Amino acid sequence: MTPRDAADANSSRWSDLERPPLGVTALRRGLVREGGLWSGIEVVQRTGSTNSDLVARVAAGTAAEGAVLVAEEQTAGRGRLDRRWSAPARSGLFFSVYLRPAEVPVARWGWLPLLTGVAVATGLSRAAGVDTALKWPNDLLVTVGGEERKAGGILAERAGPDGVVVGVGVNVSLRAGELPVPQAGSLALAGAVTTDRDPLLRAVLRSLEDWYGRWRAADGDPGPSGVQETYAAGCATLGRTVRAELPGDRSVVGEAIAVDGDGRLVLATPDGLREPVGAGDIVHLRPA
Repeated sequence: MTPRDAADANSSRWSDLERPPLGVTALRRGLVREGGLWSGIEVVQRTGSTNSDLVARVAAGTAAEGAVLVAEEQTAGRGRLDRRWSAPARSGLFFSVYLRPAEVPVARWGWLPLLTGVAVATGLSRAAGVDTALKWPNDLLVTVGGEERKAGGILAERAGPDGVVVGVGVNVSLRAGELPVPQAGSLALAGAVTTDRDPLLRAVLRSLEDWYGRWRAADGDPGPSGVQETYAAGCATLGRTVRAELPGDRSVVGEAIAVDGDGRLVLATPDGLREPVGAGDIVHLRPA
């Protein structure tokens, strides 16, 4: 075997037996069905960003609603505020979905990343047996050694005139020495009963189909659909003193007391005001 052959073998999809590849045929069989949301599932070995790829496919007219694009490895994943997200191959769930909620008023589309957070948290709690929480607006938290750690994130982007691409990244089997920053976590480090990504991905996509269907049936109203109540129940930000770092180098400190009907975080400030925050970075300053 030549050195090049050896390198290729070491980088093959079976080089880490603890992290087997996703079974795309079984995923399609379990998720793509007549009358269902998911129209197709594609798994690629490596890409920069599934969100960027799927947005480009929408622009080119080659993606139907319900398209799911999954990457075994994502090298330039993006989070909020253009933060980068990367992880070892097959160590997590890295995927994007294309949604077209045409009957829902555009003003309510801001609930899509929060809705996705609810779906991911409930799906993973059910399949991995890990208690999960949501940090407003779209971070997934797990507990590792008694400490809250970020294990995932969600990014929604407009795609075409009437669609949205929602991307999800979740650390599944990352070991302590592989964490990008000490504050990160993974399902494995949180004591997951399984790190088999096939059932985890199926659980998350089924949960997302369910919550998205409820939301659409309610014309995107977060109250009747149950999304607002469920998000608030699982939101680790509520009840805490937080600092909201806002656009324009402004910051507000207050107690997070609610998520309003527009998906904004409502802060009670020390001077007695109620300030809704619709965009910005939230820093938890004390436990609930």
